Amino acid sequence: MVTSILIILGLCSGSFVTALVWRLKIGRGAVGKTNNNLSIVNGRSMCPNCRHQLSALDLIPVFSWLMLKGRCRYCRKQISIQYPFIEIVTAFLFICSYLLWPLSFHGQGLFDFIAWLFFLVGFMSIAIYDLRWFIVPNVIVYPLTVLGLIYVAINFFVFNAGTASLIHPLWGILIISGTFYLLYQLSGGKWIGGGDVKLGLFLGLISWGALESLLLLFIASFVGTIMSLSFLLSKKASIKTHLPFAPFLILAAIICQLLGMSIVHHIQN
Repeated sequence: MVTSILIILGLCSGSFVTALVWRLKIGRGAVGKTNNNLSIVNGRSMCPNCRHQLSALDLIPVFSWLMLKGRCRYCRKQISIQYPFIEIVTAFLFICSYLLWPLSFHGQGLFDFIAWLFFLVGFMSIAIYDLRWFIVPNVIVYPLTVLGLIYVAINFFVFNAGTASLIHPLWGILIISGTFYLLYQLSGGKWIGGGDVKLGLFLGLISWGALESLLLLFIASFVGTIMSLSFLLSKKASIKTHLPFAPFLILAAIICQLLGMSIVHHIQN
């Protein structure tokens, strides 16, 4: 029952991610003002090609895409497979989070899990945006950071999690965001972008401590290096090619959230 609910929630959240990312980019005019027709709050869902308003039958995650054979019902133009793919990946992450969740599902553990699902939606949005346009959007990172602060405050004041619930985020911010800020200053923004520094601030807030934060940096750097080498060896990129780092950070954050405690415990023993 829980698995089925999470699959549905994950698919719907993935659909929201695709709409959010598209509207944040396309819905901004040349003067930086938001087009209300494309607003994530006021706008209605529409075809990305012909901009025809979609009906409820067109908005069923994955099913609508399959039913219409990947084409718009109105203009018959091809709709990218990336839309159902993002929906499926989001649902997959929801299920993995449930199956691998390291805490209990009551009290603080349940609150952390629900908060984590919201964070996953933000992660997916940032990853897709950075992969497409090489930008970590402030309009997503800033609200996530505010949510991260609220998350820390609730754990401390409501669930009486103790000083560790404050010390761990401080260590996380110092290690993750601090490291990125240092690299950003030393390289003048050539090694790492300012958006990654801001994302590191949020990741630090929800980290589980110093060791987990170091593990996150290691995994992100390792995966990023492997991907860069594979692109270089396959000649799909050159030494000067810019690769977005946020997706690697987010992948590392997911691994650390779900498996970090086990990995750190294994290393310590």
